[in-house]
Amino acid sequence: MHRRNSMDYARLTKLGFLLGLALFVAGAGGEFVGHAIWGTLPAWEETLLTDSVGLGIIVAFVSVFGFGIAMPLLE
Repeated sequence: MHRRNSMDYARLTKLGFLLGLALFVAGAGGEFVGHAIWGTLPAWEETLLTDSVGLGIIVAFVSVFGFGIAMPLLE
């Protein structure tokens, strides 16, 4: 009988959450520091940092619910 290797869902959940958290912190920190130092930022930087914050939140939640809850139940 062929034995199937199981994925390490706990590790994937932690890494995905930390990636999302890093994106969120980088985006929010960049917005805060950018406005504190330079006042106004170019539109492309505003877009990049705002999208980074949103993507960080999405990645964090999807990794927790996907790898932490759904995938172990479906295996």
